[in-house]
Amino acid sequence: GFCAIARRLSVHPHCRRKTELLPACLLTFCDGTNRALSWRAINKSNINTAEGCHIANNKLLLHYYLLEKGLPVIDTEVAQSQDKAQDCLDKLSKKGYTRAVAKSQIGASGIGMIALNTSGSNKPMPDYMFYEGPCIIQGWMKPGEGGIEKIYSPSVQLFVDDNSVHLYDITEQILSKHSVHEGNIAYPPYLEDYPGLKKELLDQAEVAARWLHSQAYRGTASVDYLVTIRNGELEVRICEINARVTGATYPSVLARHFIPHGAWIMRNLKTEQPIEGQKLLELLDIKGALFYPGKTEGFIPINFNLNNDGRVIKGQFLYIAENVGICSQALKNFSDALPIGWEYDRD
Repeated sequence: GFCAIARRLSVHPHCRRKTELLPACLLTFCDGTNRALSWRAINKSNINTAEGCHIANNKLLLHYYLLEKGLPVIDTEVAQSQDKAQDCLDKLSKKGYTRAVAKSQIGASGIGMIALNTSGSNKPMPDYMFYEGPCIIQGWMKPGEGGIEKIYSPSVQLFVDDNSVHLYDITEQILSKHSVHEGNIAYPPYLEDYPGLKKELLDQAEVAARWLHSQAYRGTASVDYLVTIRNGELEVRICEINARVTGATYPSVLARHFIPHGAWIMRNLKTEQPIEGQKLLELLDIKGALFYPGKTEGFIPINFNLNNDGRVIKGQFLYIAENVGICSQALKNFSDALPIGWEYDRD
């Protein structure tokens, strides 16, 4: 399973980090319910509980834990209720923020997240933002404000098992101008430009992974960061933990399996016109663009979204090669490999 793969992947030179932990009880796998019987029927053990997954994805609990451990955090206010939200925004405004983001305690893929102005009017937040209790409101960091020159969005991919955690990849999120996730790249092209950044990412990820383990979470996860260059100085802050299979999990595992010391990029591509999946693969294959075991580079389509007629309207395309430059160039030339109309899209 994933944890067995992790033991192999964790020896990669960029992410050689394994943390031994005290033995813990074996728990059940979470897919929203504890379906232990279905796993027993195929002679497999479950590794999670619904409760463990729920706690591990709680943004407010993570924030308190990071504070407790003395890690740097994003400027955060806690709104106990809808009528307290403006008080939080006023406090962030006094710290120099013009924008903020409200986050429900549980949320993913932009759900449970609302951008707000720190001054002026905002639409009332939906009741579901407070379904889990108080929500957090954080200052929105952006270049040009507060001395910030650049912002990066790296993630550390990890596995948690009963006795250890494995940090096996460092990726960069590809975000739209609206900060919506559209893909991933590994390794972050800027990683070698900042001495000490890789170590800091892994050090903080280890702290986060230990928290996941203590909450009885087992399985795949990613630790997302906001890395800022402020007045010439590097700042690294954990943004959130995604305790689940994420958009980077499968491409990272596939890439590290086929070219362990290489690089990869994954983008979501939306076709202008629906196309049969077999035809799409044939077009790529004719151009010699598909990856096969033994090749040094190529595309691996890892997921197709189909319309009601069973034709592809969007897909996730992974490109693996020996370095990031080759991967980026392949995406730039994707129209040559797949001569149909397409555009980048969100997950």
